[in-house]
Amino acid sequence: MPDNLARTISAAQCRAARALIQWRLADLAAASGVSVSAINDFELGGRQCAAINLAAIRSTLEAAGIVFENRPTGFGPGVSLRFGRNRN
Repeated sequence: MPDNLARTISAAQCRAARALIQWRLADLAAASGVSVSAINDFELGGRQCAAINLAAIRSTLEAAGIVFENRPTGFGPGVSLRFGRNRN
């Protein structure tokens, strides 16, 4: 799998990741430097997120303890919280 495809996340993964760490849109926007409207539009499927914004969102969520999973068989993409990571 090409590296750029391995690093992408879906809108559902973004929403699920925020839910796991109990972040509002504004929290993710402040931490990632991506606007609330861009994140909201991406999560609702209104527009494709720019690659640089998607990278910022993903790296911010990973730093907060999120693990993005792209399982090739059966389950598909998902998210989990790294063990031992405090959500707050």
